[in-house]
Amino acid sequence: MCLAPGGTTLGRVVTERDTLREAGAIRSMFDGIAPRYDFLNHLLSLNRDRGWRDRVVALSAPAGPVLDVCAGTGDLTLRFAARGELSVGADFSEPMLRIGREKSAREGRRAEFVAADALHLPFPDRAFGTVSAAFGVRNLADLRGGLEEMARVARPGGEVVVLEFTTPENPVLRAVYLLYFLIVLPIVGNLLSGSRDGAYSYLPRSVLRFPGRARLAAILAGVGLMDVRVVDLSLGIVNVLIGRKPGAGEGR
Repeated sequence: MCLAPGGTTLGRVVTERDTLREAGAIRSMFDGIAPRYDFLNHLLSLNRDRGWRDRVVALSAPAGPVLDVCAGTGDLTLRFAARGELSVGADFSEPMLRIGREKSAREGRRAEFVAADALHLPFPDRAFGTVSAAFGVRNLADLRGGLEEMARVARPGGEVVVLEFTTPENPVLRAVYLLYFLIVLPIVGNLLSGSRDGAYSYLPRSVLRFPGRARLAAILAGVGLMDVRVVDLSLGIVNVLIGRKPGAGEGR
């Protein structure tokens, strides 16, 4: 998970001081749930999150080193590493990164984990063949700024890949989804995580105020990516969005 300064929230202009305060609060929240984060991800998704990440890797063309932004405990980072690519996981939560490093060591993966601000990634332009983010960009205070950074560090011809929740369009599925997401998930998540910050109440709210897949695809195109495509998973509860950075001679 990650959050970077800047942007607006719920129609209110956010000052730099406000945003930094929010960033600190959210970082503290994720630091607190880090020890139970993987367990609850698997439990609350009914173990579907493993398959969603596998699908991201399957949809991504091997293209050199991978940067996984908002990496959390590194589940997606390590899946790319298992494919044989050098993978770097970047996140703002050191306790999350620590768990990622421990998992990488146990699995013997070629992966590195670094603390990083999503709006100011500490990497040069055009450094990575794939730049990914799983369930993290919705926590960015400046969504477009974060996606611009992801596009900046992608190589020409490389891909930016985003895995995110969305609200299903089917009204029946939407009703069931919202019942689970807004009532069951917060109760179970907050209870089992021991979160004092209501982390699993914040997470559903962050999804509901996040742009839908069409708007997110438009933003990806707006930061200079081409051939943006959307792949629905689990009846549209989750989407994979993939955009390609223009190669030589493909200027927009």
